[in-house]
Order: sequence, then C-alpha cells, then structure tokens
Amino acid sequence: MLDTNAVTLHRSGSGTPLVLLHCLGVDHRFWDFLGPLADKLTLVRYDLPGHGATPVPPIAYGIEQLSAQLAELFRRERIGRAHVAGISLGGLIAQHFAAHHPDLVDRLVLMDTTPRYSDELRAMWAIRAATARTEGVAALVPGLLKIWFSDACLAQDPPGVRYVRERLATSSGEGYALACEALAAADLRGDAANIKAPTLVICGDDDIPSFLEAARWLAANVKGARLEWLPGAKHASVIEQPDRTVTLLRDFLR
Repeated sequence: MLDTNAVTLHRSGSGTPLVLLHCLGVDHRFWDFLGPLADKLTLVRYDLPGHGATPVPPIAYGIEQLSAQLAELFRRERIGRAHVAGISLGGLIAQHFAAHHPDLVDRLVLMDTTPRYSDELRAMWAIRAATARTEGVAALVPGLLKIWFSDACLAQDPPGVRYVRERLATSSGEGYALACEALAAADLRGDAANIKAPTLVICGDDDIPSFLEAARWLAANVKGARLEWLPGAKHASVIEQPDRTVTLLRDFLR
C-alpha cells in the first residue's frame, strides 16, 4: 500500500468537500483556477506520489493502489462523503474510487480521462517512461504542450499554460515514469457499472481521438452520466476554458 504519511492535504473554502485529483506531471496547484468554487465548497487537494512535495514511492504501483491511498486519506482526514473530480490520471483514480467506495462519493466529475488506454497508447507510455528516466521530463515538454493545449491557447500563454510548462520541466523523472507505467497497465472498464454517483464527464472536443471515444464510452456506460464538451480545447481542456469549467461544476455540484 502507498504511504499516506508524507501526503499533505490542502484545504480551502467551506461546505461539502470537493476532492480534486490532478493529472500526470503536475501537482495540486493545477486546480488553482477553481478558487471561485470555494465560496460554496471545501476544495481538497494533494500531490500524487512522486509529484510536487509527495516523495517518489520506492516501488511500482497501479491505479488500485492510488485509489486505496485516497481511501486512507479520507479516513485519516475524516473527510466523510465528498464530491470527487479528476482529470486524466486523476480521472482514472476517481473512477476506481467511486466504483469501490460508493458510500464516500456524492457526485463524480471525470475530465479528459479513459477507463483503458488503447494498445498504441500503452506502448507510448513505455517510451515516455524510458525517456523520463534517461533524459528527464523536460525533454518531453514541447511535445506534451501540443497535446495538452490548442495552438491558440499556447500563443496566448495564459497563467495555466505557464504553470504546466514550469511544473512539467521540473517534474521527477522517476515519479513521472512510475505513473506512466500505472496508466499503461490500467483497465477499469469493469468498474463503470459499479459507479453509483451522479457523474459529469467533461472533455475537450479537440482532444486526441481515443479520449473523445473514451468520453463517449464513459457517458454511455456510467448510469445516468452526462457529457459536456469544451469546444476548441485539447487534453488540458479545463485550463483552456477555466470560466466554463467553473460554471459547469458550480451547476453540477450545487
């Protein structure tokens, strides 16, 4: 089991907790743009293993272990029942957690995520993990930014893009690689039917085709799920359209 002792929770606001699970290579500050929601919700964030201030674990892990770590954080911090939202890697954790701990999840938000990567992308994760270990994550940044953000957003270079660029460039190579391997091994398709929480699926409509397909699959296979597209946005869609995302979440979680 992954250690929770080195994990620090960051809380702000008041009201029902909204636990936020970030994506690969960044940290809890990814969610800074959701600050306006703190007027009605308690935002709960933390750095995943090998990300930000959380140490790189000494062993490999899978999505199941990340979900179990989240359950232990719920217990340790006495969070109780909460809304849970995750993007990409965080979205896989959120899927597993909602399926296996339905009593802890009030509402669920899945952003630009998938229950399983295609065989082609699974092979890609192995290449990225090797590059992160040998050359560092900084070597991947130019290519990653083109996947995460539209050309228009990159040209504007808003604070969210600058944050992602800086965070990826200083990310732990081993921490990144271990997460890549966890993503490559994940297959959560069997969990969808066990998700009971009302679910909102959000995806940029210019994300890569496999994520567009995954968004449709989640909306069709999680009972009662609703799908919202963020037009013109790529993989980090919620940073490309922060105001729209705040509006969607405020409406869904009210």
